[in-house]
Amino acid sequence: MSETAVGFAGIGRMGLPMAQNVLRAGFPLTVWNRTSARCAPLVEDGATLADTPAELATANVVVTMVADADAARAVLVDSSLLARLAPGTVVLEMSTIGPTAAVELADSAREHGVDLLDAPVSGSVTVAESAQLFAMVGGEASAYERATPVLNAMTKGHVLLGGSGAGAAMKLALNSMIAVTDVSLAETLALAERFGIDRGQAYDVIAGGALASPFVQYKRPAFLHPETTPVAFTTALMRKDVVLAEELASRLETEIETASAAGRVLDRAIDAGLADEDMASVIRLFASHNGAEPPQSPPDTREG
Repeated sequence: MSETAVGFAGIGRMGLPMAQNVLRAGFPLTVWNRTSARCAPLVEDGATLADTPAELATANVVVTMVADADAARAVLVDSSLLARLAPGTVVLEMSTIGPTAAVELADSAREHGVDLLDAPVSGSVTVAESAQLFAMVGGEASAYERATPVLNAMTKGHVLLGGSGAGAAMKLALNSMIAVTDVSLAETLALAERFGIDRGQAYDVIAGGALASPFVQYKRPAFLHPETTPVAFTTALMRKDVVLAEELASRLETEIETASAAGRVLDRAIDAGLADEDMASVIRLFASHNGAEPPQSPPDTREG
């Protein structure tokens, strides 16, 4: 049994399998979630349930995996958790909150002698379940070294990219690319389908060709069988991340035009009532061709 005690706040779609992997690795685990019932599987496997975030202060490493920066501040600052942690404790803030909030929280932690690493992850729920996530980390090297055993329990790999905010910035850049890929996949499938090509066969071509990627592979069920595929990452959360990326790009005086275009598609999807659906649901905006029925036979594309 590891001597490092872990506290985990945020037992959502991603947090649950991540916390389960921490527990399986032998770390004593205390968990907190706003809806405590979400913690039941962990408690059954031996975790301790905390009634408040402040009760995670007995841990040597605290992991937060929450929806946004406001939720992270509520868990770490508003609850007095940072103030109660022992000096030398490491906080792994693994949510997607952006570098501004990450640096702010790291500064708050430092005032209490605590090291906060921004360590968001790349990967889906199924990837989290198999501990195959990849973490991008910002912060002090000494804190990163102390937190490495816990990171190892949840990920297949991780890298320290620089000081506070570096991991959070990289995650926004990465999620911008994911948003573009998601929308591009939807458009490609819809265009092929509009011509009369079966969506599954079109996906076979994409997944078997030069554009194949792990993202393309694991999003297949969401695009082809949305009615039976659990939501992995919502449209609203992806839009939130693109907004954060646009804000970062503006501050850095650079452009992310394709991500902004994807953001506008996500806005349309949210307006269409798809905010809480998987981000692959954007295909509905294209597949129906604005409500028109697809042709019964391929259109005549001959010239002349």
